[in-house]
Amino acid sequence: MKLVLDKKHENRIEFLASDVQIEFANMIRRYTISRVPVLAIDNVTFYDNTSAFWDEYISHRLGLLPVITPEKLPKNAEILFSLDAEGPKTVYTADFTSTDEEIKVAKNNIPIATLGPQQRLRLEGKAVLGTATTHAKFQAGLVGYGEEEKGLRMFVESFFQMQPSEVLIRGCNSIISDLNDLESALKKK
Repeated sequence: MKLVLDKKHENRIEFLASDVQIEFANMIRRYTISRVPVLAIDNVTFYDNTSAFWDEYISHRLGLLPVITPEKLPKNAEILFSLDAEGPKTVYTADFTSTDEEIKVAKNNIPIATLGPQQRLRLEGKAVLGTATTHAKFQAGLVGYGEEEKGLRMFVESFFQMQPSEVLIRGCNSIISDLNDLESALKKK
């Protein structure tokens, strides 16, 4: 397989893959979309919410925020994000504090809620590792391909938790891990 990188953006890469079977490209696509572990806010505790939004609405928004996910995190990693804001103001992701300096919301300018005068929002959200096989909020990005005369045109778009090349590498590492597990299981028989 030969890869030629064509385009590179902040969260997207495109490349031409030659000498590759469509089935192999599809396996990479499926693993990368569904099997790359990603941090997402999964549990939110509200201490004070006098905003115009229900707790469930805000919890849902927080679950969809892209959280920077370093490699080699333990499977049981838990990172707390806390927020204490009082209106009048618009609450952005930059207003969150994290228990780990390295792990934070990937984009600071995502609005969470607009607070009116004397409205308050105080909460803690727990980010955990998961994969998209359990919920879409744990999806690292998208991978796609299309046939061309010289091979397959592939693109990888990250949702900002990591670089797009890292999304692809972690997806391929997941394939290798599953193949090693299969090989071990077959040797035991």
